[in-house]
Amino acid sequence: MMTLPSKLKCAAVILLLTTTTVIAQNKYKTRHIGNKPRDGSANSSFDLRKGNQVGVKMNIGHKPAQLLKFHFDVENGNSDSLRFKVNVYRFNDDGPQEKLFTQDIYGAAPKGKSCVNIDLEPYHLQTKGAILVAIESLADYGGDNHFPVVILNGGTWTYKDSHWKKIPVVGVDFNMLVRRI
Repeated sequence: MMTLPSKLKCAAVILLLTTTTVIAQNKYKTRHIGNKPRDGSANSSFDLRKGNQVGVKMNIGHKPAQLLKFHFDVENGNSDSLRFKVNVYRFNDDGPQEKLFTQDIYGAAPKGKSCVNIDLEPYHLQTKGAILVAIESLADYGGDNHFPVVILNGGTWTYKDSHWKKIPVVGVDFNMLVRRI
C-alpha cells in the first residue's frame, strides 16, 4: 500500500511528464505548406531572365510560424548552375504585396535534375497568414529549366516586366516546412 507522500510524488511526476509532453508537442509542431511534390508530374518551363520570379501562394494560418525549409525540384538544362534568391511576400486578394523580409537568401540548382532544399532556420523568419514564396533569377537563363507542375494545384505566380501575373491552372510544386511558434 502506498503512503500519501508516495501518492503525491507519483501524481507530481505524472503531472510534470504530461505538462512537459504537451509543451514539447506545441512548441515543436511542424507541417508542410504549399504544393505537394509529386513524382512523375508534368513539367513547365519559365523565362528566367535576371529579376524574373516564379512563386506559389502558401497559407501558414492565423498563428505565427517560423519558416524552416523551402523545397522544390527542378531540371536545369543550362550549362551553369541556376542561381536564385528566395523572396517571401505578404499575399492578399489583390495578389503579392510587400516583401516581408530584408535578408537576402541565396540558392543554386546544379545542372541536371535536382532536389533543392534551402535551410531557412538560421534566418529566424516568422510570419502568419497567406504568403507568396518565389525564386528570383540572378542571371539570364532563358527557358531551359523544367519545374514539376500539377494541373489544379493552386496556380503559379510569375513576375516579369515589373508586374505579377497568375497562371491559374498549373501550380509549381514549391513547398515549405514551418514550425508553429
